[in-house]
Amino acid sequence: MTKSSPTRQEVEAWLRANPGFLAENPDLYLVLTPPARVHGEGLADHMAAMVNAARDRVREGAAEMQQALASGRAGTGLAARAQEAVLALMRARDPLECVTQEWPALLGLDACHVGCERTARAHVQRLPAGTLKRVLPPGRDAVLRPVPREADLFHQEAAPLVRRDALARIPGSQPMLLALGARDPELLPGEGLESVIFLGRAIGAALAR
Repeated sequence: MTKSSPTRQEVEAWLRANPGFLAENPDLYLVLTPPARVHGEGLADHMAAMVNAARDRVREGAAEMQQALASGRAGTGLAARAQEAVLALMRARDPLECVTQEWPALLGLDACHVGCERTARAHVQRLPAGTLKRVLPPGRDAVLRPVPREADLFHQEAAPLVRRDALARIPGSQPMLLALGARDPELLPGEGLESVIFLGRAIGAALAR
């Protein structure tokens, strides 16, 4: 047997017996028709409550949208900065000097270093044997690390500033590693991994010229 809906009189009687019900359930204001102000201050208060409830819902939705857009912009921003860095690399006479001296400003980062396990040369730091295999196992070309480890090894004098970093493989005849460090985590977003891989490959191509 289907239970019949309460009558208007029953709803009115229940609300009169429970005057705090609407205040305890403000979401209901979003589906109620607002009263006219001509009915007095009491009903005007209800109208204000309905407006406030709607504004709260709009603010919540806007905040969620802003967060999503900010995340997308961060990834897009790194891609744009990576393009500028690669253009500078193409113009440079010494690619490694460009990476260590020009890239930090172009990428908005605090440190850009190149490391190698075999050869120590200008603008290249020597890494302990097995470092690349340990941080970038076979099949992985880059990694973004929310909690950088061995910061002194990869970022040298900038290590105290780095709060998030990225490591990328530099392809070539001798394995090399690109280390990017940032004090602002948003400058190395999770969506930016492809850009980090691209930067490593660009260095490899420049060194092969």
